[in-house]
Amino acid sequence: VATSSGTAALHLALTALDIGLGDEVIVPDLTFAAPINAVIYTGARPVIVDVDPAYWCIDVAKIEEAITPRTRAIIPVHLYGHPCDLDGVMEISKRQGLYVVEDCAEAHGAEYKGEKAGSLGHISCFSFYANKVITTGEGGMCLTNDEELLEKMRILRDHGMSPEKRYWHELVGFSYRMTNLQAAIGLAQLEKIDAFIEKKRRIARLYAEELSATEGIVTHPEMPWAKCVYWLYSILIDETRVSLTKDLLAEKLGDEGIETRSLFYPLHKMPPYQKYASSAYPVSSTVSRRGLSLPSSVKLREDDVVFIAQKVKEKLNETVYGLHQSL
Repeated sequence: VATSSGTAALHLALTALDIGLGDEVIVPDLTFAAPINAVIYTGARPVIVDVDPAYWCIDVAKIEEAITPRTRAIIPVHLYGHPCDLDGVMEISKRQGLYVVEDCAEAHGAEYKGEKAGSLGHISCFSFYANKVITTGEGGMCLTNDEELLEKMRILRDHGMSPEKRYWHELVGFSYRMTNLQAAIGLAQLEKIDAFIEKKRRIARLYAEELSATEGIVTHPEMPWAKCVYWLYSILIDETRVSLTKDLLAEKLGDEGIETRSLFYPLHKMPPYQKYASSAYPVSSTVSRRGLSLPSSVKLREDDVVFIAQKVKEKLNETVYGLHQSL
């Protein structure tokens, strides 16, 4: 079901599952705001949980702790192109009778144990915003194997209008359709997705080769069971080993003409979502504070990636040397 945006896809999915007032939906703390916003749109209450320190996606153990009699669904976000532990999520879903809405906005083509991200949940949602792996400028999509959900989402997407009786509205729906022009761009992009993913992974391999032995850096993780598509290649600065914050590193790289981006702020720290926080979130807070995304465009040349990595090492080595000198 093609939609006007990834956020619209998430809202459409939750609405099709009849999630609303009095329900709870579990979301990870470290993510873009779209999943929690979509939950709030429905009138349901988002329940924020921490992420796994090994690969930054939703922590399955924390999901289990957060379930109450009101819990209806889980939104695992495949963060920065790395898939979640879907076996763990789906086992909880089956045992507790919960829906799973996979957020695949950043994970086109990622794989979990050989299965595509987006193929295991009850509904999966994609974004085709301008900066995603493939793009329609702005757009999204819902996928499902459930024919009833499929038909319901198609009706809801088109103002709730009956497909058999024009201008007869069976439901209160939305104007969430993708335009024909966006769809045409998307089809052309889809022809190139394998090349885009391979280029993303090649960029990631180069960064890892250049940075993995650098003191003070934790490189972007990839679990043995995962195929990460590295929507953004992100590193963590080990503050115990270098006297340089990620913000200062970003500033120094900016002086060299290298644009970087901080990782997402934890949801629980931002004003609209603070009231939904229910516990401490040490992992997401630490990863967000220490994390920096490096240039990741498929237009990068290999010598660009090597240059960026060398500048990262140069700036870090300056501070490591300064720290040792002071000691």
